[in-house]
Amino acid sequence: MKSKERARVLAIERYLRGESPKSIYTSLGYGKSWFFKWLKRFEAGSNEWFKEHSRQPLASPNKTAADIENIVCLTRNKLKNQSLFCGHQAICWQLEDDGISPLPSESTVKRILNRHGLVSRKKGPYKPKGKKYPAIEAKRVNDVQQFDFVGPCYLQGPVKFYSLHAIDLASMRCAIEPKNHRKDVHLMIWDIWKRLGIPRYAQFDNALEFIGSRRYPRNMGQVIRLCLGQGVQPVFIPVREPWRNGIVEKFNDYWNKMFFSKITMTSEEQLYEQSFSFENRHNSKWRYSALSGKTPLSVLADNPVKLKFPVGNADPKITKPRKGKYHVMRFIRSDLTLDMFGEKFAMPGEVKFEYVKATVDVKKESLQVYRDCVQIAEFAYRTH
Repeated sequence: MKSKERARVLAIERYLRGESPKSIYTSLGYGKSWFFKWLKRFEAGSNEWFKEHSRQPLASPNKTAADIENIVCLTRNKLKNQSLFCGHQAICWQLEDDGISPLPSESTVKRILNRHGLVSRKKGPYKPKGKKYPAIEAKRVNDVQQFDFVGPCYLQGPVKFYSLHAIDLASMRCAIEPKNHRKDVHLMIWDIWKRLGIPRYAQFDNALEFIGSRRYPRNMGQVIRLCLGQGVQPVFIPVREPWRNGIVEKFNDYWNKMFFSKITMTSEEQLYEQSFSFENRHNSKWRYSALSGKTPLSVLADNPVKLKFPVGNADPKITKPRKGKYHVMRFIRSDLTLDMFGEKFAMPGEVKFEYVKATVDVKKESLQVYRDCVQIAEFAYRTH
C-alpha cells in the first residue's frame, strides 16, 4: 500500500475510534476537504475506497475514430513492407491517393504513430569526419543547385529512359526532366531552369555528359558553356564521392521509392505527365525539417530574392565563353597530382591527403588552386 493510501486508511480508523475530524487531518498535514472526501468514499461501501480514481475524461469528443487509426497503422505497415518511405508525410500522401475521407492531418497521423509505437527514431545530427571539404554554401534561394542523372530505367513495354534531377539547396525545390537519352543535357538543364530559375552555382558529378571530354579536358563541354554563358559557375565534386551531391542523391532515392516504384507507366507521355505531377506535388506539399517544417514553395514565397529565368522559348545559343569561372573539387592523394578531367597538375606537399578547390578563370586563362580559401598554386590554363 502506498504512503498516501495508508494515510487515508489511518484517518478513517482514527475517526471510527471517536477522534475529531479536525485533529485527524491537522495532525496528518491535510485539509478539511481532504478528510471529508475520503470519508465519503469510505461510506460509499467500496472495498478499495482508499485508491485514487482515474482522471481520464469519460468522453473524448476530439479523439480520432478507431477506423482512421487502423487505416493509418495499416498504411504505415504496408509502405514499410514495400520498402517505401513510411513517415507521417508519406502516409498522408498515400491516404490521399486512396481516397480516405475525412483525411487526417499530419499532426494527427504523427500522434497515432507515436501512440502505437510505430515511429523510427532518427539518429543525432550528422557530424562531419576527416578532412575539411571546400563546399559551396547555399545561403539564399538558387545560390546552389545540385544535378544528377538516374538511369537507365525502364517503363513497362519496355521503354528505356533517363531522368535528370535538380534540387535547389536553400528551398529544396526540385525539378525532374525525363528523356529517352542522355544527349543534349544542356537543353535538359535549360528546361529545368525555366521552372527553378538560373542559379549562381550548378553542382555536378564527373559524368562525361557534364564535363564534356576527358580526351580534350580544356574544351569545355556544352554544359559548362551553357552555365558560363548564363553567368552560372559550374562546380564538379570529387571523383567517386557521390555523397558530395548528397541532397540530390537522397532525392533520387525518394523519387524511386515514392514515385517510380509506385506508379505503372507504359509510355513516354505518361512518364512526362506523371513526372511533372510528382514535381509539383513535392514542391507544394513536402515539408522538410531543415526548412522548419515549411514546404519548398512556402520558402520561396518568403524569400526576397528575385529569380532569374531564361528569356524566350528558343534553345540557348552555345558559344565559347570569354569570361566566367568553373570549379573542380579534388582530393589530393600520395602522388600529389590534381586531375582536371584527365589532365594532371603537380601539387605541393602541403596538400597531400587534403581537399582542394581548383578554379578555372576563363578571362584570365588561369587555373588557381585553393586549400581552405588560401591559394597554394596557379597555372596558365587556356581553354579551347
